[in-house]
Amino acid sequence: MKYEIMFIVRPDMEEANLKEVVTSFENILINNEAKIINSKNMGQRELAYEIKKYKRGFYYVYQIEAPVKAINEFDRLALLSEDMIRHMIIRLED
Repeated sequence: MKYEIMFIVRPDMEEANLKEVVTSFENILINNEAKIINSKNMGQRELAYEIKKYKRGFYYVYQIEAPVKAINEFDRLALLSEDMIRHMIIRLED
């Protein structure tokens, strides 16, 4: 199945830590048999409303092909992560 994942990482992280967080979430997908079709770093942007006391965040968008277990694991760990302030997963039509 094809999915689009958008997530926002907190803006107060140093660049090295930011890359580490993004890489770890990419690895979660890859280790669960997902294939990353397209990834886009959209940079730091202002949020439409304050989330967890943040007014800005680093936006990332991924298009992937993945089994449900990869999506479930990403979702579970994204909810537990203190570095990710919001994420959204959308299933795309084939």
